[in-house]
Amino acid sequence: MALQVGIVGLPNVGKSTLFNALTSAKAEAANYPFCTIDPNVGIVTVPDVRLDKITAHVKPQSVVPTTMEFVDIAGIVKGASQGEGLGNQFLGNIKQTDAIIHVVRCFDDPNVIHVSGSVDPVRDMDIINTELMLADYDTAEKKLKRIEKLAKNSADPKMKMELDVTQRIHKALGEGRPARSVALNDLEMPYSLDMHLLTSKPVLYACNVSDTDFAAGGNDWVRSVEKRAAEENNKTILICSAMEADIAQLPPEERAEFLASLGATEPGLNRLIREAYSLLGLYTYFTAGEKEVRAWTIKKGFKAPQAAGVIHTDFEKGFIRAEAYHCEDLFSLKSEAAVKEAGKYRSEGKEYLVKDGDILFFKFNV
Repeated sequence: MALQVGIVGLPNVGKSTLFNALTSAKAEAANYPFCTIDPNVGIVTVPDVRLDKITAHVKPQSVVPTTMEFVDIAGIVKGASQGEGLGNQFLGNIKQTDAIIHVVRCFDDPNVIHVSGSVDPVRDMDIINTELMLADYDTAEKKLKRIEKLAKNSADPKMKMELDVTQRIHKALGEGRPARSVALNDLEMPYSLDMHLLTSKPVLYACNVSDTDFAAGGNDWVRSVEKRAAEENNKTILICSAMEADIAQLPPEERAEFLASLGATEPGLNRLIREAYSLLGLYTYFTAGEKEVRAWTIKKGFKAPQAAGVIHTDFEKGFIRAEAYHCEDLFSLKSEAAVKEAGKYRSEGKEYLVKDGDILFFKFNV
């Protein structure tokens, strides 16, 4: 399941530094706007302690974690929706992603130019969000004009529904509200999805701070971002891109020692990746045997046949049943045999809703 998270923000807020740390890649990071022009794409392993614990019990020949794609998108500036700063190209790159990490500068450094001349994270958030809404408003307006003409002479109820959805989204955007603020039911949602609106995507604000403020748990700028994000029903996360980049460059044996000196057990990036995973509405289930223990990504709400289809389409087409137990039962009972003896090993059919942390074995016939 190839899902992408776009990293966006104004120029010089630490996006490329964060991307480099996430992927241990080498997206160019420099002290001037538009350093990144083409989007950099990196595949990142999703950290999951459950995979390590399953592996310790099963002792397989190989272990395969689940992954996500992160996209480092060039800095957006005021006027991007009208093409400023290569804006149309950058906004087009965001359209291809499934969720957004919006990096907000919450640090002051005279050696790093701020495109607006001063540090003001809420102002910066508003600039980005306004540009995304303006681009969406243009998209919605074009569709509205087309649908109004088609619906005028049509008795098709689907056409009427599409017109209603487009009108509601267009009105919200015109009032300065993102597309995601418009409540849509399952029948209405496809008419929004086909517009690929930027403000319909879930957002996580990453407050990029200095190492000193990271150790202190943030600063007044961070708290202003948290307040605004709460008003939008969005989450925030505290990150120090420069420190995370340094940690990523350390050899594994030195990394743990460095983290311990900070009073941490894992890099802050692990939290960021997990938050992004949750932002996308994803679950992880596992397959576990002597040959391989593997993590698989699914959408929340997937039934057993859909989860099987992530492995191979034949598994979904010929699905018979899923033999299932939860990883927590394995951790407490220590072995699959003990799970079976305790009556925790189940046979589930086509309507079974897969849970996060399930260990599954599929029976199928093609």
